Amino acid sequence: MTRLTDALAAIDAANAADPTCEAGRPAALLYGERMTAELTRLFPDASEVLQIAARGQHIERWLLPRTDYPEGKAGYYAWRREQGRRHAERVAGIMADAGYPEADQDRIGVLLRKEGIKQDAEVQALEDVICFTFIRWYLHPFAGTRSDDQLADIVRKTARKMSAEGRAKALAEFDMPAALAAGFSG
Repeated sequence: MTRLTDALAAIDAANAADPTCEAGRPAALLYGERMTAELTRLFPDASEVLQIAARGQHIERWLLPRTDYPEGKAGYYAWRREQGRRHAERVAGIMADAGYPEADQDRIGVLLRKEGIKQDAEVQALEDVICFTFIRWYLHPFAGTRSDDQLADIVRKTARKMSAEGRAKALAEFDMPAALAAGFSG
């Protein structure tokens, strides 16, 4: 096995413990596989570090429930920041165990904490993959829990995080109602 294979297997083993199931499988494990599939499709020449970041982006996310933080925007952002910190630390440890140098372990933190979005090509690639995974697998079920206005706002916020190339590709690839597609054209 290579160090990449070792790292991905360790992430999968951690995520296989997710008590929440989707399609009869641990939800975090399925999410990591979906992220890898989108990364491979969108960025087939992705570095090993980006491949690991995509697979480990939500590693053991269930261990820190959103309900542990206050309701509202400030609570959500605090939870999300802490998740990014935790994910970076956990995946860096897995990378160390697999034999990756410290520089790669540090780099995984930059990616998973999304430092330099819109400025760092790999951070932006990861964000585009996250958005494509959300749109492909999670937007439709999520849409049923929100009003049309809330959904349009969420789609606009998702599109804003994406690169111009990612937005164009999403518009071409996904059949979105006009009201949602409008969020991707700006």
